[in-house]
Amino acid sequence: MSSLKTDRIYQGNCVEVLDSLPAASVDVIFADPPYNLQLGGELLRPNNSRVDGVDDDWDRFQGFADYDDFTKGWLTACRRVLKDTGTLWVIGSYHNIFRVGTVLQDLGFWVLNDVVWRKTNPMPNFRGTRFTNAHETLLWCSTGPEARYTFNYEAMKALNDGLQMRSDWSLPLCTGPERLKDEAGRKLHPTQKPESLLHRVILASSNPGDVVLDPFLGSGTSAAVAKRLCRRWIGIEQDPDYVAAARARIQAVRSVDDPALCATPRKRAEPRIPFGTVVERGLLAPGTVLSDASGRWSARVRADGTLISADHRGSIHQVGAAVQGAPACNGWTFWHMRVEGDQTLVPIDLLRQRLRAEMTGGGTGESEAAGEALQ
Repeated sequence: MSSLKTDRIYQGNCVEVLDSLPAASVDVIFADPPYNLQLGGELLRPNNSRVDGVDDDWDRFQGFADYDDFTKGWLTACRRVLKDTGTLWVIGSYHNIFRVGTVLQDLGFWVLNDVVWRKTNPMPNFRGTRFTNAHETLLWCSTGPEARYTFNYEAMKALNDGLQMRSDWSLPLCTGPERLKDEAGRKLHPTQKPESLLHRVILASSNPGDVVLDPFLGSGTSAAVAKRLCRRWIGIEQDPDYVAAARARIQAVRSVDDPALCATPRKRAEPRIPFGTVVERGLLAPGTVLSDASGRWSARVRADGTLISADHRGSIHQVGAAVQGAPACNGWTFWHMRVEGDQTLVPIDLLRQRLRAEMTGGGTGESEAAGEALQ
């Protein structure tokens, strides 16, 4: 089996190129295939100016059967190069996404989510004969119903200001300086996707060093974002003008200097730290008084790593829940301690962060922040 060569654009037919790559070698595939828009003629604005839509040969098919054959061919090739733990994203509109979905399921892919990209600045419906088409759909799939795959849940939650990320994403179309133009000032590619959309896709479903493949690279958005996020990438594109523009665009992208800044570790993967470890390490002495952030409830630390309040005793979680009359409590974030020589209250979770950094060979980031807060 030949070795996989990454961080490059392969010019040619996507199925032929995919067939030349090693099997089970890719972690994530993002595909933005032709939509088969079935346009019936020129589209004009109310002032009779022509809308610069998609009328390229690569979006023309003889009919639905022809498009289905095309879809089955590239998806079959993608499935061969995708790792068992990998995932596939396909974006489309109402013109094609339902047909793509049928082929995906027929080939054994398992749909994890259909994500609606709601465009905050959609193109109006100039003829006034339909609703304004203001969204596109992304299908996110694993290789099967039991397959293990990457989903950086905490990263998506952090990206959404601490709220669980939903499957409807409000993001603008690609405009302004991000939109690539040709020498005449016209859009270089009619369906260039915004980098914000690919940032979310790649951050959600891959890790630094993973291989992200795009079989319809176009202007190179997926590869540019993958490079910036410290992922390896492969692009396939048959149009020489698009290839040249994508290469120049990707070459200008700088990866993050410290790959750790692109990592999104899952909380479940972090080492477990019992509260008793904090006590036996001397970071909190027996008898230390802890309180909630408001100072309403308090408890004292016992030598065995449990807490005792006026009416309750048990773990940091049990006592935290009991004093509130709540069914459960995260004691690490509920209980606070006073910084030595100050009246500031800080969560005891800072101590857990310090110990985790020591266990994983850290010393920067959260561990430094924890140390500074306790000084």
